[in-house]
Amino acid sequence: MGSIPIVSTTVNPTAVLLISCPDRQGIVAAVATWVASVGGNIVHAEQHTDDSDAMFFQRVEFTHSDSVSLQTLNDGFAAVAANWNMQFTLSELPRKPRTAILCSKHLHCVADLLARTTYGDLGLDVVAVVSNHDDASPLATSFGLPFYHVPVTDGTNARAEQEETLGNLLDALDVDLVVLARYMLVLPPALVQPWKGRMINIHHSFLPAFIGANPYRQAHDRGVKVIGATAHYVSDVLDEGPIIAQDVAAVSHRDNVADLTRKGRDLETVVLARAVRAHVEHRVLTFGNRTVVFG
Repeated sequence: MGSIPIVSTTVNPTAVLLISCPDRQGIVAAVATWVASVGGNIVHAEQHTDDSDAMFFQRVEFTHSDSVSLQTLNDGFAAVAANWNMQFTLSELPRKPRTAILCSKHLHCVADLLARTTYGDLGLDVVAVVSNHDDASPLATSFGLPFYHVPVTDGTNARAEQEETLGNLLDALDVDLVVLARYMLVLPPALVQPWKGRMINIHHSFLPAFIGANPYRQAHDRGVKVIGATAHYVSDVLDEGPIIAQDVAAVSHRDNVADLTRKGRDLETVVLARAVRAHVEHRVLTFGNRTVVFG
């Protein structure tokens, strides 16, 4: 009898490059040449040229030998980046970022995120649910997660104290990503700044329309024919961070505020999940107050 060949099932690790730089001829070739030089194999690549600002953006996903560390690859590509005046990140795939989910009384978004994570639809390692109310405590417990109640108490400096406690908690949790799943308190710039590009908010409106509170009431009173939801990175300015994902639903004069709210909830869950997934899969590049979101 002949011998049966043994087929290796070893899967090489995957990395993803996100690149932004002034547009010049030869960038694609330079990146591909570097990947080949380190023994890598490109499995997916997308690019975008912004003619108005003469900027080039690219996402390159490639496999590489498991004997080469991500840090070694990062250090090696830094020389290429310097030659082309590139800003870049090099990350492993898949990677489950340690995540804290913040919410208030509305629980549809946090419930959706936890369900998607449990069933493998989102690549998150959720380590805590945090809220300024205690409504989410049973939900967090049902998913086996720690719940942290950080209320605003009475007193002259109550908000400042609550914000300091929240900031210290996020630091202590050592998370990579913070998701505001209908967290209804405005965060101060000092708390937001450390999480630039790592804090995602869902706004129950098609920004920039109807910013602030009660957008469905605003939409109803304005007689709009579509409502929307917007997921964006949080910035120092309320509801003005770079937009990652949006979607809309048609409405009519027959819809009251409760109808708009119900339809809006469905949008919010889908849009937030879409934005979180894009972030986790390293498909988002920010440029100023805009984003390039690769497919």
